[in-house]
Amino acid sequence: MEPDLRSDVASAAAFAFAFGGDGVKVARMSQEGMSALQTEKKPSFPIGTALREYLVRWQREEALPVSYKELTSFSESAPLLDAAGRDTLWESVIYPREEMTALHQRLKEIYALMQAVGSVGVMEHLYVDRIDYCTFGNSHPFRVRIVNAYNDNFDHFYVKRADASRVYGLELEHLLSPNRLHYLTSGDTLVEEHIGGIPGDIFIERWLNDPNVSSVRLAKELVKFNERCFVRLLGDMRSYNFVVVLVPDFEGVQVRIRAMDFDQQSYNGRLRFYLPQFFKENRALAEYCVKRLNAQTARQYQREEQALIFRRAETERARVGQLLAAMEQVSLSKPEKVAQLGAELGAYHHSPRFGQAASMGALVRESLFLMCEQFVERTGHTAPNPFLAG
Repeated sequence: MEPDLRSDVASAAAFAFAFGGDGVKVARMSQEGMSALQTEKKPSFPIGTALREYLVRWQREEALPVSYKELTSFSESAPLLDAAGRDTLWESVIYPREEMTALHQRLKEIYALMQAVGSVGVMEHLYVDRIDYCTFGNSHPFRVRIVNAYNDNFDHFYVKRADASRVYGLELEHLLSPNRLHYLTSGDTLVEEHIGGIPGDIFIERWLNDPNVSSVRLAKELVKFNERCFVRLLGDMRSYNFVVVLVPDFEGVQVRIRAMDFDQQSYNGRLRFYLPQFFKENRALAEYCVKRLNAQTARQYQREEQALIFRRAETERARVGQLLAAMEQVSLSKPEKVAQLGAELGAYHHSPRFGQAASMGALVRESLFLMCEQFVERTGHTAPNPFLAG
C-alpha cells in the first residue's frame, strides 16, 4: 500500500510534500527543525569484479593514458582565486618542465576519448590551459581546463580516484534520470565530464527570485529532483552539491536540476540524509516550494517522476539488472549503517522487506522496486517490475 498522504494537513505536511515522501511522517520529522546534518567522511571503496565486468560490457572501462596517481606527482602549487580574489579551495599545480608537454598531450587524448570517441585529430587546436587540484572533500580531484586556440572557448574534465560508490551513483544517474553522463574508468582512475550549471548555493543567492525564472517550473523541478534522489538513495544533496540549468525556451525559461557529486551514494545510515529538505543549506528552496505548491500538485509531480523512472528502467532492463546485481554483492557502507537505514526505510514505508536487506545495494533495489510496485498498482501496468531481482 502507498503511504497515507492526508493532503489536508497543515503547512508542515505541504513542506514535506514539496520535497517528497509521505507528508504526515515527513512533517513530523520536519518539526524537529532544519538539521545541520554532518557529512561523515566516507572511505573509498574499490571497484569489485562484478562492477568491473559491468563497466567493460557497457564500454565505460578504457585504457587511459594518464592515471590519477601520475597527476599527484606535481612539483609546485599555488592557491586559485576567483574573480573577486576569494580562495576557491582549489590549487593550480605545476609539473616538471620536461614532463609538461607529454602530460598535456596525454590529457588531450583523454578529452578526445570522452568527447570524440578517441579521434585525436579533431583535437589538434585544443590545449591544456591549467590543471587544478582540490584538497577539499573526499575525492581530492584534479580538474583539467581545455581551451580552443581558435576562439578561447573552454571546457573541463576531472580525474579522480576510482571509488565504487561514486561509480554506482554516476551510473544510476545515467540510467534513471533525464541526464546522460560521460565518464570512464581505468583501473584505480575515474575520469568525469564537467556537469555545467549554476551551483545551487549561488543560484539561491543570485537567481532564486529572478522574475525571468518561472516559480512553478522551478518548484516542480525541485520536487522531481528530490524524488529521483530519494528513491535511489543519493545522499548529501545540499545546495553546493547540485547545479541548476536554465535553458531559454519560446515560452520562458526551462529549469533542470542536476546532481554533480555522487560520493554519498548509499553510504549514510540516516533516512533524513536522503531528503534534501533537512539540510539547512536548502532551507530557502524548501520555503520556496511551500509558497508555490499545494500538496496535491506536488504529489502529481512526484508521480510523474516515478512514471519516468519506471519507463527509463524498462528501456534499460538488462543494464539496470546487471548494475544492481553487482551493487548488492559488495559492501558500500558499515553493517550498522545498513541496518539503521533498513530499519528507518522499513518504518517509513511500512514494509518489513527493508529490514531483511544485507547491503546498501539491496536497499537501493528494494526502494526502487517498491516505487515501481506502487506505480503498477495505481496504473494497472502489466509489464514486469524492472527492479525485480533476476
